[in-house]
Amino acid sequence: MRGEIVSVGTELLLGMIADTNAQYLCQELATIGVDVFWISQVGDNLGRVKEVFQRGLGRSEVVIVTGGLGPTEDDLTREAIAAALDESLSVDPELERQLRENFARRNRPMPERNIKQATLIPSARSLPNPLGTAPGWWVEHKGSVIVAMPGVPTEMRLMWEQQAKPPLRDRSGSGILVTTTLRVIGLGEGAVEEELGELIHGTNPTVATYAKPDGVQVRVSVKAPDEATASKLLAPTVKEVEMVLGKWVYGRDDETLAKVSGKILLERGWSLASAEHGTGGALANEIASDDGLQASYRGGFMVGADGAPLEVAPASPGQLATAARQRTGADVGVATILSQMDGRLAGEFAVDLRGTILTGDSRWNMGIPELRRRAAVETLALLVRALREGG
Repeated sequence: MRGEIVSVGTELLLGMIADTNAQYLCQELATIGVDVFWISQVGDNLGRVKEVFQRGLGRSEVVIVTGGLGPTEDDLTREAIAAALDESLSVDPELERQLRENFARRNRPMPERNIKQATLIPSARSLPNPLGTAPGWWVEHKGSVIVAMPGVPTEMRLMWEQQAKPPLRDRSGSGILVTTTLRVIGLGEGAVEEELGELIHGTNPTVATYAKPDGVQVRVSVKAPDEATASKLLAPTVKEVEMVLGKWVYGRDDETLAKVSGKILLERGWSLASAEHGTGGALANEIASDDGLQASYRGGFMVGADGAPLEVAPASPGQLATAARQRTGADVGVATILSQMDGRLAGEFAVDLRGTILTGDSRWNMGIPELRRRAAVETLALLVRALREGG
């Protein structure tokens, strides 16, 4: 089933907010067999919004709209759908009653301009919104469907899950999409694709690579009529990818480096300490991103140029890792240093695993904020490798 997403709001075009709704809906639509071919952002202009809807109805079986359902004059999604379908808006008495009760429960008078949120066209039915005042619309027109939902992400997601997704899944009848993501670090995206070879050219399952701040993600996806069939089709390809990439794979799906290292430390009952120089606390921030890793964390040190407070000059990450481990009594110490190497900013990292030290370094062409986070990420990657290979 062909689908497209329309995000309504001038604030999107001005860059004032990011279109997280479209990102979320793309992922969701893929799981129910709707292929998203187009995404549009359009400002609060009746003529332009109407034009986008007419174009969408002419080429897509499902048009998902977010935004423009508020009570103000620049909220024009209902009016634009009505104009695109050449239908008239009218106040629905039941929707008006619900809307007034909504305001009464909050002990607030309802502005009369909110009455537009109780309007429908003949082709539309309302979608309840338990979190806000704007109901959504489900519109059917000549074999196509328009689903209009609020732009507020929390309201949109609940409405999608409860009101829109189930009937669209039934309507698509094209099965489901199941995806597993393997997380890779230590190889660039080009090298990963080269290693995968002919696996990249498969059609079902499909294998694709994506460069991310914490490495490369290898997405393996399969379309199937049901979960059981999808799992059977997916498993052999996932296994093959893992065999090809071997030690470079550090986790799956939501398993970040922090989560993976935290899980291993908790299983062994080991604790962790950190030290860093020139990173602005990026390493400690990455460690704090996972509750499991945080539970094993004894503390961290921001080391100055004079070595304070560890009294170790920040020239060797191995020395810093050892000093942090010994100062806190932790089982494992990690450290990273940002410095100039051959005229370029570079990162050096080390892990002290109960007295066994592993080191690494890397050079990047990045701005300072990205460089700091990358140094922290690669330090955790070294930690995961040390725990798996030497623990």
